[in-house]
Amino acid sequence: MSEHEWLAERFEEHRAHLRAVAYRMLGSLAEAEEAVQDAWLRLSRSDAGGVDNLGGWLTTIVARSCLNVLQSRRVRREEPVGVHMPDPVITPESGVDPENAALLADSVGLALQVVLETLPPAERLAFVLHDLFDLPFDEIAPMVGRSPTAARQLASRARRRVRGAAVPTPDVDLARQRAVVEAFFAAARGGDFDALLAVLDPEVVLRSDGGARRPAASVVLRGATTIARRALAFARPSLLVRPALVNGAAGVVVIDGERPFSVMGFTVARGRIVEIDVVADPERLSQLDLAALEN
Repeated sequence: MSEHEWLAERFEEHRAHLRAVAYRMLGSLAEAEEAVQDAWLRLSRSDAGGVDNLGGWLTTIVARSCLNVLQSRRVRREEPVGVHMPDPVITPESGVDPENAALLADSVGLALQVVLETLPPAERLAFVLHDLFDLPFDEIAPMVGRSPTAARQLASRARRRVRGAAVPTPDVDLARQRAVVEAFFAAARGGDFDALLAVLDPEVVLRSDGGARRPAASVVLRGATTIARRALAFARPSLLVRPALVNGAAGVVVIDGERPFSVMGFTVARGRIVEIDVVADPERLSQLDLAALEN
């Protein structure tokens, strides 16, 4: 085995973890993959013989790359943007495939990923690496150019923001989640307003990201009555609702003809829907690989 092959083999041992870190940092599967690939390029061009902790070294490279991306985003966003949803991780109901298992291993659903999008870059890095991946603050500190104490404070501020957002804790029973989601669509198709109210939490929130090509679909709606009315308005026989796991929880991919119309992630807590997160951006939907859902 050549040195390059040996290095590639060692890198593959860490790829899934690095991809999970980058996805939590960026909320973009494509950008996460770019960050991981950048780490490989740096590794392949460096003298890895002197690296004692390769996993830690690679995590640092990926985290710094992600931090640069996040800071660049904030510079570009001079004007307020509409609703932006992170990329959903879509897997078949039969189970999460090995490639995506690490992305979902920490059981962080789409609802928390939405909150992570609102954190300042340094806070997001400190929170993700410490609270989700257990990195000590003395390793996080150099990545943000702060002392370990300051890095701890960043994570603490991020933690308070997350708690303040009141991210709901979903029911752990996937079968129960699915039953509630199916009841929601059955009520919508049947035009049963009262049945919709029965499965929606009174304080339910719906966030939808339509992207630049479908701006009218970018909305934030609150309250069971408002969302039940919207569900009735959008219920059409031509739309095919295909069950899937969205970030490890019950969700659907809505198909219009042969094209995906939207991806809907549901957070079900205490037997009711408390949050609906929708990606309806045609450009992003066109990049989805839905082959696994057809099996």
